[in-house]
Amino acid sequence: MQASDFQKIIGSPVAAYDEGLRFFMGEGTLNETLRRVAKDLDTHQIDYNVIGAVALNQHGYRRFTEDIDLLLTREGLEKFRNELVGKGFRPAFEGATRKFRTTRENVTIEIITAGEFPGDGKPKPVAFPNPNESRTEIDGIKTVSLEKLIELKLASGMTAPARLKDLADVQEIIKIKNLSAEFAEKLDSFVREKFIELQRSVEDAKN
Repeated sequence: MQASDFQKIIGSPVAAYDEGLRFFMGEGTLNETLRRVAKDLDTHQIDYNVIGAVALNQHGYRRFTEDIDLLLTREGLEKFRNELVGKGFRPAFEGATRKFRTTRENVTIEIITAGEFPGDGKPKPVAFPNPNESRTEIDGIKTVSLEKLIELKLASGMTAPARLKDLADVQEIIKIKNLSAEFAEKLDSFVREKFIELQRSVEDAKN
């Protein structure tokens, strides 16, 4: 059966709304693609974590997204290029080395590699980990752990003015998971103060 073109789906307000509803129910094109991508990575023994908005959804924060963000090692990215590009995946545009599309559904796949720094990209105490570390498996999908996801989003929002939504994401996760200020002890000291600030703002809003 011919797969739906995801780029056309998200280009139509009505179709995008319907896709969003299916996505939140664990169905739809994006979820089907996610499961297939995970299977392909496992088959080719490429370690991965899902990060970004997909990881937020895995941890219970329902937010629609238009792509799948993956964390790989540099070696994993090279293996992805050598073994999967041309076999279910293609560069998203000519010369692309980290942004791909699935050939079947036309879903965008963006890849970050371990050791890179979130937000402004400059060196800081918080970096993207090896996908073998700080991860959990949720519904068969290898997902960055909640602690590391929050840590990365805080570091991103703190250092990149264009990434303030990452701080809002953390605030929503705090609400949904009912996280206390003590959760900050699980985070790198670089982001603890910002977490406590956001957690307090959530508590204040309840009063």
